[in-house]
Amino acid sequence: MTVDEILLGIGLTVALAVGSQILASRLRIPALVVLLPAGFAAGAVTEAVHPDKLVGPAFSPLVSLSVALILYDAGLGLDLRHLKGAVRSVVVRLIVLGVLLTAGTVMALGPTLFGMPFAVASMIGVILVVSGPTVVGPLLDHVRPLDKVRRVLLWEGSLMDPVGGILGAVVFHSLVTGGFRTGHGFRSASFFAGIAVGLVGGAVGAALLWLTLRLLRLGETLGTLAQLATVVVVAAGCDMVFDDTGLIAAIVTGLTVANLPGFDMPARRPFFETLVQLIIGLLFISISATVTPKSVVPVLLPTLALVAVLVLVVRPLVALLSTARTDLAARERAFIGWMAPRGIVAASTATTFSASLITAGLRGADKILPVTFLVIVGTVVVYALTARPVAARLGVARPSRGRPLLVGGDPWVIDLARSLRTAGLDVLMWAGLAQERNRITEAGIELAAGELMAVATDPKARLEEVTSVFLLTDDDDFNALASIVMRDSIDGPVYRVGPPPGGRGVVAPYAAGDTLFGPDLLRHALVARHEQGARFRAQPASVPCPPGGRPLFVVRRDGRLEPVAETWPVTAAEGDTLVLLGPASATGAGPTT
Repeated sequence: MTVDEILLGIGLTVALAVGSQILASRLRIPALVVLLPAGFAAGAVTEAVHPDKLVGPAFSPLVSLSVALILYDAGLGLDLRHLKGAVRSVVVRLIVLGVLLTAGTVMALGPTLFGMPFAVASMIGVILVVSGPTVVGPLLDHVRPLDKVRRVLLWEGSLMDPVGGILGAVVFHSLVTGGFRTGHGFRSASFFAGIAVGLVGGAVGAALLWLTLRLLRLGETLGTLAQLATVVVVAAGCDMVFDDTGLIAAIVTGLTVANLPGFDMPARRPFFETLVQLIIGLLFISISATVTPKSVVPVLLPTLALVAVLVLVVRPLVALLSTARTDLAARERAFIGWMAPRGIVAASTATTFSASLITAGLRGADKILPVTFLVIVGTVVVYALTARPVAARLGVARPSRGRPLLVGGDPWVIDLARSLRTAGLDVLMWAGLAQERNRITEAGIELAAGELMAVATDPKARLEEVTSVFLLTDDDDFNALASIVMRDSIDGPVYRVGPPPGGRGVVAPYAAGDTLFGPDLLRHALVARHEQGARFRAQPASVPCPPGGRPLFVVRRDGRLEPVAETWPVTAAEGDTLVLLGPASATGAGPTT
């Protein structure tokens, strides 16, 4: 390829990867639903997006190292404190039974459905046992299930990937050396040797990061570079010793760093989050582009039958057996049985091993990649379209109704909390001073625990029940600093009341974040208007706003809370509720609905 063709291919791949994820976010669907068909279409209609031509033989090792970075990032998000009791038992069973039943089913059906040798069916079987955080995580973010279900599925997906990668490498080596064709079969010694290599690599990676992050005390920039270099070097070294052991090394390194006292990794890592999102997009676009329509057509109908068996029979059976005699409720067990999408590790191992097996002359090896691709597409589409309604029907999805946390105990803040509660929201408040906490309790509003702010600043803690935070204290610097810190502790937005102009605070004028209500309703203006008799009130959006009233919040009919901020106007629809600041003359009216 010429230089211009390479530049065009790289630019188009990046544009499709990012554009697909932006489109998916706007459509409120998992990104993979857009990425997979976008990459497949790009590979079919253009010659530019073909990774085998753009990077040549380097494509396979680049995929492996990229997946290692993804798994390292996933490992950083796994807290061993949550892997206990029923969760640990269920995760172990899901991995063991998932491998046995999924691989066994594909091996049994493969020769009949696809007319392929048992050896090729065994390769596809071990490839399809994986799931992975790259696909499970976005689906769970889309569904928002109960915490216990979320932990089980995230742990299963994160741990199943390296296990599946090692199984794929072992079966691949058995095929290349003629093991399955000469009767030697699966080589368990190679499997455990591969795990040992990965564990050693993970220990080396953790030691290197302890040296760089703990002893040398590198800053954020150099510390991030040290993490990237460590994961790449350790994963590459392990893969040189034994294929795909770098995946185990990466996730073990991430797990160790996240759970060993002394590292204190932040809950959110903006650079890593951005890098992982870009890698996921690039990998799915690139791998999908390698699948041609000509290779898909002959295996389309048999693969749809295989997807049906995996979704309707194998996964529910695995979940039923794995969750038996645990404290998981029947509805939680049912949802776990309806969540097993395949992701990037299945695609990467299929891409890596199929090319080598085709070159080795193994009959039917050319069907490995298209079958895997179609299973990924089929499972992702099925679960992406059905997971939310299934979760809602089973009652395992967290309600969409907002639960705002109001931080502050001034009279106007308590008045605002009353109005939000009148609008149907489950309001939580926190304040530091004893008199403010007493005032909140006397108002009949739920008071958060006294150690809430300490929990919020813990990098491993999450305020999972809180959907938004409003920082409304009379200390503008506290509001500004807390708006930065608390973004790492909740899954929703953090807002702060605007500081008075010309204030002498050190932080407030410069801190980023969403500021409430606009420049004419800063903190001092709100306090003054409330002292003069203005009150907050809730009313249906269909009722005209009283003269002098100012809409501050919209409570949607489904319970979502949308505040007025400086950057966007508020619009209400039929069935919504407005929370507004009324004029002083409306004091006697009180909150209404």
